[in-house]
Amino acid sequence: MVGQTRSKLKEAAPEPARSSRCAQPRRRRRATGAGEPEMEEPPAEAEKPQPPLPVGGGGNLPGGSRDYSPRRPRNLNPQNCMQMEVVAKTLLVGRFQFLSCLLEQLRDKVQQLRRRQVGSRTSVGIGEAPGPPRVRRDPRGAQRFSAACSPGRDPGEEGLYYSYFKTIIEAPSFLKGLWMIMNDRLTEYPLVINTVKRFHLYPEVIIAFWYRIFVGIMNLFGLETKTCWNVTRVEPLNEVQSCEGLGDPACFYVAVIFILNGIMMGLFFIHGAYLSGTQLGGLITVLCYFFNHGEATRVMWTPPLRESFSYPFLVLQMCILTLILRTSNNNRRHFIALCLSNVAFMLPWQFAQFILFTQIASLFPMYVVGYIEPNKFQKIIYMNMVSVLLCFVLMFGNPMYLSSYYSSSLLMTLLIQGCAWLCGTIILKFLTSKILGVSDHIRLSDLIAARILRYTDFDTLIYTCAPEFDFMEKATPLRYTKTLLLPVVMMITYFIFKKVFKIFIVCFWVQDKDYNGLILILIFHTLQLLAFTVLAILIMRLKLFLTPHMCVMASLICSRRLFGWLFCRVRFENVIFGILAVMSIQGCTNLHNQWSIIGEFNNLPQEELIQWIKYNTRPDAVFAGAMPTMASVKLSTLHPIVNHPHYEDADLRARTKIVYSTYSRKSAKEVRDKLLELHVNYYVLEEAWCVVRTKPGCSMLEIWDVEDPSNTANPPLCSILLKDARPYFTTVFQNSMYRVLKVN
Repeated sequence: MVGQTRSKLKEAAPEPARSSRCAQPRRRRRATGAGEPEMEEPPAEAEKPQPPLPVGGGGNLPGGSRDYSPRRPRNLNPQNCMQMEVVAKTLLVGRFQFLSCLLEQLRDKVQQLRRRQVGSRTSVGIGEAPGPPRVRRDPRGAQRFSAACSPGRDPGEEGLYYSYFKTIIEAPSFLKGLWMIMNDRLTEYPLVINTVKRFHLYPEVIIAFWYRIFVGIMNLFGLETKTCWNVTRVEPLNEVQSCEGLGDPACFYVAVIFILNGIMMGLFFIHGAYLSGTQLGGLITVLCYFFNHGEATRVMWTPPLRESFSYPFLVLQMCILTLILRTSNNNRRHFIALCLSNVAFMLPWQFAQFILFTQIASLFPMYVVGYIEPNKFQKIIYMNMVSVLLCFVLMFGNPMYLSSYYSSSLLMTLLIQGCAWLCGTIILKFLTSKILGVSDHIRLSDLIAARILRYTDFDTLIYTCAPEFDFMEKATPLRYTKTLLLPVVMMITYFIFKKVFKIFIVCFWVQDKDYNGLILILIFHTLQLLAFTVLAILIMRLKLFLTPHMCVMASLICSRRLFGWLFCRVRFENVIFGILAVMSIQGCTNLHNQWSIIGEFNNLPQEELIQWIKYNTRPDAVFAGAMPTMASVKLSTLHPIVNHPHYEDADLRARTKIVYSTYSRKSAKEVRDKLLELHVNYYVLEEAWCVVRTKPGCSMLEIWDVEDPSNTANPPLCSILLKDARPYFTTVFQNSMYRVLKVN
């Protein structure tokens, strides 16, 4: 489907321009420096891309937004190496002969990796990730794409977050770009919002700053940072340009995320080794993580999600807290590191505070029964309070930091002892929410309460009908069992309870401080395991916390303090390597399945939609539609939108409810009038949303019947608009998936 061309331009005069639809592709120059590649300059009429088909013209294109097909191999010229390597070799080999062999080997490795990479704009690239799968997607669905064509390949939150990174790097200066995203009028038109405060965009700000510095330094020395080529596609698709290398913004953005998560694997090793008292424990933690990689993370599929930036710092925070709990004489630097890791965990992700609340809920009963020294516990609480205040300041006074269960629990630990702590935390949370005016924000705790109480309304159904917010799959425990992770953790948990019960009943505590510290961290990690288990059962997405923590707990199989009685009878090495051998049977199969996922991403109907919007609407035309699609529209066209996928804000939920009323049974006139109040010019209607039902009770029509029972006797508005949108709307574009309705 996609023909690829990567031949270099000759240094002579350029060839005559050809049509973008011509089967013979244009030739190009290699990209120089870190800027855009130097291209031929064809006549203006050949340079202008062809607009999409008019209304009804896209019906013959294949539908579906995620069609994966095998990747095409890429033929590279061995002499086509990076200019940076040439410069480095010229400067260094003359004086440092010992680097010559290293540079040669490095060049060979680069060539081998580049031969394995996929070459098209819409293909899935190979990322520099810690996780096993070789398939890596950038925020737009492909790690490499054309700068001249629509980058919005993967709709959803990912594209929304990436759009702000793109705004900063394309601005005249870093400060100008930062000002633009802090005074944004495109995301919730006509409102002006601070997107850094609303969407927790510190990761994008930092990565954009690094990117501008990196590109500036590379340009200063004249070093090449990316390679670009033209890709010829079958008609009616235009020829596009594709780039790879750290000079490409998407590659740089994704590479930083993967490096961060690669460092996280080192933290897992340290955590497992310290908890178990042996390096084999760290090895088991890392291997269990890889053997259960599909259950442990989503970073390989959705890199820009907030959890990809946040979770590595929770691992760091857990390591530091484990060190503090185990040692009797703590250094001040340990508590400062705990505070900073809390800040780094909370800043990128709005749900992080609830996870820290479960941590306080695990520590408090240990303090009540006397397992934790009062002085140490107070220092931990004070550091947590300081971290909340720092986040509150850094997030421009975001009141959610002061009205969460986490902040309320910190105050209650200083005021109330015993079982009244939980009741006081809940009461204080609701009081601060009312006082600060954030009671309408949806939080993780609200979704959990809706699960437990079986409460449903429009907002909770929008969340809970999504697969990632559903209950844990029944197959998940089976997958844990096949890799032996679940049986090992259950056995470890049983022996921890047995040992703690014996200590509590017989002698309560011993004089060995090191032994007491070990028991303390065993109790803490067991309580955290129970909390993460409950969260993961209620919300499948929270397997992100359960699976890695189970891997950390699995390291305790190496603990001589816990299983010394067994290692006295059987050789330690035989037990550990026997368990690893059994784990690797299914674990290696899981790894092979992850590595075998290689394909390319195609969403031709959305590309048609984006191109039509670019060439047939005014730049200030305001759009509304499904939240994932609107994220792609904003990223690819920079048109104003009125709703987006970040659904936690109360005002945004009210806007989205109005926008989604086209899938209800309300009258067309009522919906039109509400859209005009939001200044909407065009509405993107998706036919699939009229009929698709992920599970019983989760189609848009069923959700609206719960929310608006007074109109259940009326016909669905969506069906009416698909037949004839007049007189309140006019169909101006349609293809196999989308219809653009002009609001009259």
